[in-house]
Amino acid sequence: MALNGISAVGVGQYSPPPLPAPSGSNASFSDALAQAGNDLRLSRHAQKRVDARDLNLDQGRMDRLNSAVTQAAAKGSRNSVVMLDNLAVVVDVRQRTVVTAMQQQGGSQRVFTNIDSVVIA
Repeated sequence: MALNGISAVGVGQYSPPPLPAPSGSNASFSDALAQAGNDLRLSRHAQKRVDARDLNLDQGRMDRLNSAVTQAAAKGSRNSVVMLDNLAVVVDVRQRTVVTAMQQQGGSQRVFTNIDSVVIA
């Protein structure tokens, strides 16, 4: 029986549409998922602070920061301050997101609350 071009399917006879073909890359889905889960991102607030304070978060520092967050996650941390050279970086470890960043000697407030760990990278 068809209704406006839609054919009726009995109970238990649903067949999902075919999945799209892989895009030609050799990486498996699990590899892509693992890589996506390991990427550290900056919140909008953190990006504004990095730009306004002219903090140098080059690829080398980002790699060290990513490694520090991975270590904190392995220990069960939720929110961490990562001491990275002359920077203090507040990170939501579970979301792998930089919340804010500041130079150690700069800023009027140097109190971080709701932090359960500190990593020196």
